[in-house]
Amino acid sequence: METSQTHRILIADDNQANCELLEAYLASMDCETEIAIDGQEAFDKAVSFKPDLILLDVMMPKLSGFEVCQKIKSDPALAGIMVLMVTALNELGDIERAVDAGTNDFLSKPVNRIEFLKRVENLLKLKGVTDENERLRQYIQQMEE
Repeated sequence: METSQTHRILIADDNQANCELLEAYLASMDCETEIAIDGQEAFDKAVSFKPDLILLDVMMPKLSGFEVCQKIKSDPALAGIMVLMVTALNELGDIERAVDAGTNDFLSKPVNRIEFLKRVENLLKLKGVTDENERLRQYIQQMEE
């Protein structure tokens, strides 16, 4: 089910060049982006900006990407946000930590543009389906009451 909705994407990375690269890759998509340069700002912007997807670096000041992801996924108001960890870390233990923190997907740097865009597209589709399921669940619950 395609919608004409503009997606909201938060890019969280303490490296300005990485932020600019990901923003350039996203330019071909219909999306609104925000930038966060540390973990605490990423969490705060998740609350205020309400993104559909967060592109989350792991190694950041204040809070790591693992900590940000865990805080987001443990907050019922934010748990539905899709998280794609984009990081230079690519050891099996790092992937396991990302999964344990609740990430929806994991992508190692350097990022391949085509793979990156496909993963973003898939996560945004998944977000749309998940949101629609929740709307239907609430509707059915209201009908039963």
